[in-house]
Amino acid sequence: MKLLFQWLITAAALVAAAYVVPGIRVEGNGLTVVLVTAVILGVVNTFIRPVLAFLSCGFIILTMGLFMLVLNALSLWLASSIAVNWFDVGFYVDGFWPAFLGALIVSVVSFLLSLVLKPGGD
Repeated sequence: MKLLFQWLITAAALVAAAYVVPGIRVEGNGLTVVLVTAVILGVVNTFIRPVLAFLSCGFIILTMGLFMLVLNALSLWLASSIAVNWFDVGFYVDGFWPAFLGALIVSVVSFLLSLVLKPGGD
């Protein structure tokens, strides 16, 4: 139940990012596109992002954690690329800076929604 809840929060955060950031767009059936992209982003964050964080731990320490923002942007950009090229889903991120701003928005919206909409009964 908690995984489903987090998936829906990520999907809502992706909708917010697509609405606010000019370089992020959704084409096709919006609900399906966002839900599939949320799953892909979850898989990227689970398996690929820790490897990237480990390989770039020197940069993370040197920048006092700010390099994690770059890793979040690369994760969103990679998830968009996988969604478009492998699954033919229309979630487009047009470059690094839209990915950077989109990752910031996804992080903030996910955090706020997780605070406000706490799943009950753990």
